[in-house]
Amino acid sequence: MSGLSINALCAGYGKRKIIDNLTISTLSRGEVTVLLGPNGCGKSTLLRALAGLNRASGEAWLDEVNLLSLPLARRAEKVVFLPQSLPQGVHLQVLESVIVAQRASGAERNQARAIALLEELGIAHLAMNYLDRLSGGQKQLVGLAQSLICRPSLLLLDEPLSALDLNYQFHVMDVVSRETRIRDMVTLVVVHDINIALRHATQVIMLKEGRLIDSGDPQTVISAESFAQVYGVRGRVERCSQGKALVIVDGVIEK
Repeated sequence: MSGLSINALCAGYGKRKIIDNLTISTLSRGEVTVLLGPNGCGKSTLLRALAGLNRASGEAWLDEVNLLSLPLARRAEKVVFLPQSLPQGVHLQVLESVIVAQRASGAERNQARAIALLEELGIAHLAMNYLDRLSGGQKQLVGLAQSLICRPSLLLLDEPLSALDLNYQFHVMDVVSRETRIRDMVTLVVVHDINIALRHATQVIMLKEGRLIDSGDPQTVISAESFAQVYGVRGRVERCSQGKALVIVDGVIEK
């Protein structure tokens, strides 16, 4: 099956190991996988390791290619990583920055495609604005447009919703899900809202202290037991009026 599979991956910073012997079965193309876990559990480290920005050992197979064996330039042809915040002080117009990302990926200049993507994300009205004059949330949306225009095989999004209001969070995840399906990408997204994972993820991966706790269908993996083990909170999964699962947190488990 085509997709991403990870075998015995270890990653960290300097001599400090954050991810320890992580193995994950195939994450299929056309599907969104959400990474869940407390702060410092290794979610961002995993994305950075796959992108080639952290030291790592083990294997990360994208289809039939081990990403960890590729030079950074060749890996960048297949993988796009969107960090939590964009570089500061970039004096480019929004549309120009998206086209620059498009050309950097090796694609032909396609201004119509760039404008359509800005429209899809609800920021076409910002096309002629400069990046260094945008709000944090607007910059996140531009960063997402820059990532999607590249049409990678593997899309890595590190907390792309953190500066967005509730309406935009759902809208952006709808766009990411649709683009993932249409472009047949493997997409990994770090979020902290478990209800976002229940609504949009095909699979979830739960990490704690750099180790895999569980992975699979979010309707199965996300449970009161997993809340307690991973987050140290009491919670329950209930059904809303539309029949969809909804997480309710009751409180912190006292140690």
